[in-house]
Amino acid sequence: MPQVSLVDVASYLPGSTVGTEYFTQFARSDRMAKNEMLRAPRTRHHVARDETAVDMVERAVAPLVERHGQQAISNIDVLLTHTQLPDNPVLGPGSEVARRLGMTPGWVIDIHNGGCAAFLHMIGLARMILQTTAARTALIAASQNSAGPVFTQTEVRKLAQAAVPGDGCGVGLLVKNSEAPILDVQTRTYPEFAGDMMFCTDVTGSGTFDRDRKYWEPGPGQPCVSFTESRIAKVFTRGNRLVPELAHAVCERIGVKSRDIDVFVTNQPNRLFLRNWREAMGLPPEQHPDTFDSCGNLFAAGIPVTLDAENRAGRLRNGSIVLMAAFAHAGDFAGAAAVRWGAAR
Repeated sequence: MPQVSLVDVASYLPGSTVGTEYFTQFARSDRMAKNEMLRAPRTRHHVARDETAVDMVERAVAPLVERHGQQAISNIDVLLTHTQLPDNPVLGPGSEVARRLGMTPGWVIDIHNGGCAAFLHMIGLARMILQTTAARTALIAASQNSAGPVFTQTEVRKLAQAAVPGDGCGVGLLVKNSEAPILDVQTRTYPEFAGDMMFCTDVTGSGTFDRDRKYWEPGPGQPCVSFTESRIAKVFTRGNRLVPELAHAVCERIGVKSRDIDVFVTNQPNRLFLRNWREAMGLPPEQHPDTFDSCGNLFAAGIPVTLDAENRAGRLRNGSIVLMAAFAHAGDFAGAAAVRWGAAR
């Protein structure tokens, strides 16, 4: 199989930073807020009401255009996108992204599964397409755009989990060459955990949820993601296991010990997961960067946004091994990937 490289990453964070005080002014007494899984970051970003996922991708791709030229982007063969909250419930943003960027790719795929591990899912899919077809370049884009629209609703913003998410977009450029090779990608599905994350309607504004009304049906409530305390405990147990499990599997396949990894980048649900994953890999804090305190939980965009921040800061050395890992939703999907770093700055 020909080698495929992750030759560049870029990102976009919308608007100005939103402090936690925005949420504390609305918070009600709720013992869930004391749960370590729901401790808020210092700041996060929120998309504007009229800012679409396509807008976010276009702004995230702008640095790639500056570094590689418009023609390189317009000649992309494969376009993969993942959007946390699709602007149009019928179709994803792929075709509109292609139009905005002047692209006519042979492959346009909107990935709705994968959750927080979607960036790794797209790396694996893009790599497979480039290795098995005549396509030579791919653009992958992960947009998290639900923090502003969903978690600032008048009733939802009172909940403990409302202050945790942030919005942002991260993109990656893949090329069929050996400049910055993708060493391995592993993804696994755990269908036994499907359905454990609930999308509900808060009918009363008192923290009780209507789980019978469909989200598209009219009614007085506001939609949000709901976890009971017992389910949070289950997700915590799964997440603690799945991310190191997939990360160790990739290390074994590429023939390195986890302690020999140069940089470990994961999704960033909360500080507790970040600490536990780092300790499970036997790595010091400086080798496990994250953007949680400045951006919150960015879901699928967390990995590429953090990679871009570290790369722009000069903390990712060319030739180093960068290991990425994440789990999705309540644990129904997880993935890991390793790259010999060499992305542009």
